[in-house]
Order: sequence, then structure tokens, then C-alpha cells
Amino acid sequence: MKRLYMYKKFITLFIPIAIGTLLLSGAVQAQDTVRINFRQAVDLALASNVAYQIQAISMEVLKVEKQAAVLSHLPNANINTSFAQLSGQQQQQTTEAIVVANFKNEVINSGLSMNMPIFNAGRRILDTQSAKLAYEAGEKGLDRAAQQVMFDVAQRYLQVLLDEEIVRISMENLANQQELLHQIEGFLEAGLRTLSDKYNQQAEVARLESVLVDAELQYQNDVWDLSEYLQLKPGVVPVLDSVDPRTDELRYEGMSMSELYEIAQLNRADGVQQDLLVHSYKKDMKAIKAMYYPRISAYYNYSTFSTSLNEDFSTQVQLFDNNPLNTIGLNLSIPIFNNFQNRLDVTRSRVAYKNQIIRKESFDRKIFQDVKLAYLNYLAAVKKQSNTGIQVQAATEAQNAINERFRLGLSNFVDLATANQQLVSAKADQAQAVYTLFFQEVLMQHALGTLEVLE
Repeated sequence: MKRLYMYKKFITLFIPIAIGTLLLSGAVQAQDTVRINFRQAVDLALASNVAYQIQAISMEVLKVEKQAAVLSHLPNANINTSFAQLSGQQQQQTTEAIVVANFKNEVINSGLSMNMPIFNAGRRILDTQSAKLAYEAGEKGLDRAAQQVMFDVAQRYLQVLLDEEIVRISMENLANQQELLHQIEGFLEAGLRTLSDKYNQQAEVARLESVLVDAELQYQNDVWDLSEYLQLKPGVVPVLDSVDPRTDELRYEGMSMSELYEIAQLNRADGVQQDLLVHSYKKDMKAIKAMYYPRISAYYNYSTFSTSLNEDFSTQVQLFDNNPLNTIGLNLSIPIFNNFQNRLDVTRSRVAYKNQIIRKESFDRKIFQDVKLAYLNYLAAVKKQSNTGIQVQAATEAQNAINERFRLGLSNFVDLATANQQLVSAKADQAQAVYTLFFQEVLMQHALGTLEVLE
């Protein structure tokens, strides 16, 4: 991603009336503030975004599933032991005969069992491959979630900076018109202007004060929206470090849609995620189909016991010397009929695989649409930035000429007010175009999957 170079912007504009001070300082002083830059804003959002955090936590399950699939190639082992007390009529072997009487018998059983699959039609291998693919898909999904968070922060961050610029333009225009009002009052005393010019200018100043109020209100709304997204403490609003939205490099202008779509296919993490999931579901389906085939496993069992009826030998001697039993063997399992359970599992896995293919195809179309719309908006933003530059230059020249004619008494107030409004509108349009182009640059990187999350 093109680095969002940070620099601190100081506004040193004096407004000779109380409204400017009230709007820009009074409202902020009434609440706690925290100064942050774009990188800090992204870090705060990643730490507090619910969807991203849930997805990050879910990766723990995929990680353990992958580990379990790898370890499934090793034998499983279990140790078991039990203690039981039996009372009542029981048989006891003696040297002379079998005696049946009432006894109390304390029995200890212990054992070790191990089982190792030898052949299961490749199911363990397929399960391992599927788990690895699922984990990689989860990582890609997490990367895309981080990109989405950064994109959302950039959208809100740049909107606040644009609002600040609009407020600055409104304040500057208000100050200029107030100065013009003072000039008109001086001309009126000298008999060079009419009383109607003064009243018209007073009305214009009042209108611009309302414009400033609206601009400041929009700024406050967007600041609180960003504060809510960053999950700042109640009553705390961010004060943002500025970024330089101007760029001389138009990296995407002149590129074809086929080139852009190819870049997106290679870099969109969510697109790669869908492709990995297709392969993972396919491995799952093959692994479940392996249940149709015979399975061979090796096993080993070690067991021993002791009984309190055998008074000739101690518990230790009975457990370790007299009664140990070792069993080793092979087990062959041939599926014949299990109430269609295997067929049900295979059918479910096949449906999941086909559904994932459909989702992948749908996602490919969505990626193309995202790139197409982002590119169209990008080209429009480039054109608007160029047009607004010409618009500001022309409006500035016109305003200077009419202002001089007005000073000499050769132009009326209507012409002057119209020229001033056109200049202010041109500056606002230019600020909007500059920030829009900068945001469209971010949007293009988001659509192409090349947006790098700041670390």
C-alpha cells in the first residue's frame, strides 16, 4: 500500500468573532481528547473490532485441528486402572478344591492399550491435508478481515480530515466576508456605497456563519463516528494527525481491467481463502469415502490384576510377576452394512464441496465487480481532481477581478457575492476531490487485495 505519510497540521487562523472560537475550541474543551495518527487508529480498531477478534480467536480451533490431524499418524495409547470391592458368595481356588463361601474381595485391575491404524484407504493423509488447507484458509480470512478494518478506519479517518478542511475553508471565507463588511461600512460613511450594500453583506455574513455551523456539526458527527468505531472511552474524541492526500503518482491510470483482475485474483486474501476451502472440502469428501473400504489396524494390550483373596502373594507380586498379560495383534474391519451412515456422511461432504464451489464462483464474480466499480470511481476521482484545479484557478481570477471592480465602484454587490460563492464552492470541491482521490487509491488497493496492514 502507498504509505500514508503523517505530518502534524497547525491551523493558525484568527476569527474576529466569538462563533469561531465557540465552535472549534469550546466544543472540544468540553470533552476529553486523545491525539492519534493513522497507524494508531488502525491498531486501536484491530484491538477492538468484534468481528476481527472473533475470527482471530477461531484460528485457535483450526490450529489445534491441524495439530490433531498430524498427530493422528502416531499410535494412540491409554492407561486404565480400576479398584473394586466385592462382597457375597464367591468362588475361591484352593490347593484342594474350589470353595464357595461369603468373602470380601478387593480387586485391582490395570492395563495399557495401544492402537495404530495401518491401512484406512488414505483417510489419515487426506484428513491431514484438509486440516492444513483449512488452517491456511483461516489465515487468509484473518488477513482480509484486517484489511477490511484498515479500510473502514481509512474511510472514517479521511472523512474527518476532509471535514476539518471544509471547516477551515468556511472559517477563512467568513473572516474574509467580515473584513469586506468593515470595508463596505467605511465606503458607506464616505458615500461610496449604498445602505443596501451593507445590509446585503450583513446577510451574507450571517449565511456564512450558518454554513460554518453546519460544517462544524458534520465534523463533530464524523469524529464521534470514528470514536465509536475505535471503541474509545465514553466522552473521549480523537484529534487526528493530518495526512498528505496529494499524490503525483496515478499508478492505476491506463491499466486494463484484465490486468487489474489478474492482480486481484493473485492478491485478494478472501479469494485465495475460498479456493483453499474448495480443496479442503474435496479432501474431506475423499477422506469420508475411505470409510467404504476395509481398514487394518494393529493393537497391543497389557493387563494385570491383583485380588485380596490370594493371600499367598502381595499385591505388587500379583500385579508385576504373577498376572501380567501381553496381547498383540491385527484387526481387520470390513464394512458391510451400517444403516447407510457412511453413505449419509459421504453425501453431506459431497454437498458441502459442491456448495463451496458455488461460493467460490460467486466470489470470483464479486471480486471482478469490486475491481470494476473501484476502477470506475478511481478514474472519475482523477478527472474531478484535474477539473477542480482548473475551477479554483478560474474562480480565484474572477473573484480578484470583480473585487477590484467593486472597490472602484464599477461592479455591484450581487456580482461580488456570486464570485465569492463560486470561489468558496470551488475550494470545497477541490478539497473534496483531493481527499476522494486519495480514498479511491485506498479503495483500489482494498479491491485488489494489495492493501498492507500497518504493523
